[in-house]
Amino acid sequence: MKRLMLLAGAAVLAMTASALADGDLEKGKKVFRKCAACHAVGENAKNKVGPALNGVVDRAWGEVADYKYSKPLLAGKEEGKVWDAATLDAYLTKPKDVIPKGKMAFAGLKKEDDRANVIAYLAQFNADGSAK
Repeated sequence: MKRLMLLAGAAVLAMTASALADGDLEKGKKVFRKCAACHAVGENAKNKVGPALNGVVDRAWGEVADYKYSKPLLAGKEEGKVWDAATLDAYLTKPKDVIPKGKMAFAGLKKEDDRANVIAYLAQFNADGSAK
């Protein structure tokens, strides 16, 4: 039974990752406007209230230079957590469920398509802000 649950969980994660990879970049750019008050992406992106998000997809937690992260996020970094598509999807759904005492004040994106599109949009940026 335990093995069946693990297999089912792995299948759900695989489907989620696949759906996220199929996000629409233009729609993601539009949805990202909700994030732009606190986050930046692109060649001249700088930290704001939140860290710049260049190269965030598949990056370890807490890796942006000169940004003061919350203690809970730094604890996740110590545990080796990574901003993979599934983690970003969960975080963008409801940030406080992933990092309960984190700094993120945003309530989240309720629509699955919006999250997939934003993740696809973010995935196009290398750590230096150039396009992949």
